[in-house]
Amino acid sequence: MYKNVQILTVNGTGKVFIKPNVVKILIGVVTQGVQLVDAQQENAVITQQVIQSIKQLGVVQEKIQTESYRIQPLYEYLEGKQNFLGYEVSNNVLINLDQVSQVGAVIDTAVANGANRINDFQFSVKSEDIYYQEALNKALHNAFINAQTIIGTMGLSLHPIPLHIKEMTSERPVLPQQSLYSTQMIGAVTTPIEPGQLEIEARLEVKFYYFK
Repeated sequence: MYKNVQILTVNGTGKVFIKPNVVKILIGVVTQGVQLVDAQQENAVITQQVIQSIKQLGVVQEKIQTESYRIQPLYEYLEGKQNFLGYEVSNNVLINLDQVSQVGAVIDTAVANGANRINDFQFSVKSEDIYYQEALNKALHNAFINAQTIIGTMGLSLHPIPLHIKEMTSERPVLPQQSLYSTQMIGAVTTPIEPGQLEIEARLEVKFYYFK
């Protein structure tokens, strides 16, 4: 039986860096017209053209979905008076790509076929849990090393089996969203677009017994 048993609480962090393998692109078509029906019809024609062109790149229908559809009146204000100008119709289509290398081609194709908004694109990773489990293993090892360092410095002994493990909240692994608001801005962006790496982090609070 150990004498003078005490409890030490330490934190452990584990990180895994991986290249994104999926990406979501939000493509928009915005049209305006004095008559609502004209703005709607123009929007429908352009949106369908954009979708068909993206399909021709090999993107299947299941990876393409309408994210939002909005109609709003347009006004201008002159000398305190509100003047009706017409309507604006916005159709945003979400493209889910399994091949990150297609991002540049999809954006260029969409714009060439009438899209005038690339609202954002966001990289992520499939099977995130597999990588998170790897990060958890690293976090537990890091906690053990931290505990060994502290206890060893004090000339005490550490029981290697944790008394308690608590998983701490970690942010989801998402790269910053890229926002491009008009085709004019797209002209300043070169393709292909490099996604960089995602960081998946796990954090643990771990309690160990230690004794003399």
